[in-house]
Amino acid sequence: MTLIKSISGIRGTIGGKPGDNLTPHDIVKYTAAYGAWLQKKKAEHYKVVIGRDGRVSGPMVQQIVTGTLLSLGIDVIDLGLSTTPTVEMAVVNEGADGGIILTASHNPKQWNALKLLNEQGEFISEADGELVLKLAEKGDFNFAEVGKLGTYSTKDDYIAWHIQQILALPLVDVTAIRSKGFKVVVDAVNSTGGIAVPMLLRALGVENIVEISCEPDGLFSHNPEPLPENLIALISEVKKTNADIGIAVDPDVDRLVFVNDDGNCFGEEYTLVAIADYVLQHKPGNTVSNLSSTKALKDVTIKRGGEHFGTAVGEVNVVTKMKEVNAVIGGEGNGGIIVPELHYGRDALVGIALFLTHLAKFGKSVSLSEF
Repeated sequence: MTLIKSISGIRGTIGGKPGDNLTPHDIVKYTAAYGAWLQKKKAEHYKVVIGRDGRVSGPMVQQIVTGTLLSLGIDVIDLGLSTTPTVEMAVVNEGADGGIILTASHNPKQWNALKLLNEQGEFISEADGELVLKLAEKGDFNFAEVGKLGTYSTKDDYIAWHIQQILALPLVDVTAIRSKGFKVVVDAVNSTGGIAVPMLLRALGVENIVEISCEPDGLFSHNPEPLPENLIALISEVKKTNADIGIAVDPDVDRLVFVNDDGNCFGEEYTLVAIADYVLQHKPGNTVSNLSSTKALKDVTIKRGGEHFGTAVGEVNVVTKMKEVNAVIGGEGNGGIIVPELHYGRDALVGIALFLTHLAKFGKSVSLSEF
């Protein structure tokens, strides 16, 4: 059993003793510290967006987080079952002061986490993360009187809104994708990708979709990290159904992996490289990735006339550098795509739209394995 306290959030295994695991006591403690951190930034009227992946523990964690924020006098907008990039974008769209994503990303089902966002819908900085942790240890927060409790509202249409923002991007070509008649198999590891990815594909004009592990019940059908050894069912289904492409996402839909038509994995490292190659053809500029990612992104960037920059591991480091060098695309070698024209966060959904556009326009009858 484990509890890991870091600058970007709190993650741990459900159950056990407070301080050793992610118990209700710990959820209250760190949610309250985050709320107190927000309240130190301005005088009044606080609003936080929350959303969760499909984990079995999600409803329980959501209720505790919601109650804690309300008790601090903070208004809560609850997106319910959602994705990490959707919550990030909703924070900005709602003019909220921050957001909390309830997901342990690629960790197994016994895990959950509080991922903390600032008012820009981005992971909080190292300095701000340290402040939150200090507030938690000191218990330095005050709960609101009954007349000043926060308000609670729900919005269940944000995934659809997120998809519309993707379709509006100039480099996403629905007509080109629809014309190819792609057959796609989706493995969403029984989380919210099972809602978002098929919805996106239909919006992109893909009509032939085979869904496996798309029921968001949190009973993960396999290890949720989208590595080849965990995608046996997806690989098998792609071959069995003669599909053009297989798509796998992690539970919170910020990592993206493809499987070729021949059943081989396209390669998690090359998700970003291929999408960057397409973006840079139409929008030349700089790129950023962390130093654990393939050098191929640098090669592609130089080929297209841009400059590549490396950073330390961590999404917040990549985003900071992207802003500094005005990068047109960036991300991480784990299948994480960041397209600043949409938002500064890893987003599997925009990655799918750009990748399918690139594949559709690459040649008249090019298969993914040939591509």
